[in-house]
Amino acid sequence: MKVIGLAGWSGAGKTTLLTRLIPHFNAQGLRVSVIKHAHHQFDVDVPGKDSWRHREAGAAEVLVASSNRWALMHELRGAAEPRLPDLLSKLSAVDLVVVEGFKREPHRKIEVHRAANDKPLLFPDDPGIVGIATDATVETRLPTVHLDDIPAAAALLLRAAMPVEEAVAKSAAMR
Repeated sequence: MKVIGLAGWSGAGKTTLLTRLIPHFNAQGLRVSVIKHAHHQFDVDVPGKDSWRHREAGAAEVLVASSNRWALMHELRGAAEPRLPDLLSKLSAVDLVVVEGFKREPHRKIEVHRAANDKPLLFPDDPGIVGIATDATVETRLPTVHLDDIPAAAALLLRAAMPVEEAVAKSAAMR
């Protein structure tokens, strides 16, 4: 199992790029999972539904299952936010895990940059960035691909992805 991150400012197109990459990877026979960091309080459950009521009542975890999917919600109840290695250990084995967010973790990342966003590039200040997907011309030694070139972006992610064990070890060394 390998891991690669996508980093960039809000509005740069990280999610759009990822939703175009996943079908491309699937067509190549690769299984892909995603870990998305949310910066604000969020809820994946609908207030008033049974599972929401179970969590509100104080359940530590609520697992909802159907014939189509299952989802596990774990309430932190004041505990520290889990680090990326903790979350990686909870995933089923796949070929590639794409991490959106967790920019302070030391895994390798591809920066997603959109010129119209009018934001500075992150790569000069983040040693974890090993490539750039952009719609602009960027002066760098890092490999770059155009945001709309999905085969090239997919190849860049696969080349840069690191074994999960290596990402976990690098994160542990930061503690």
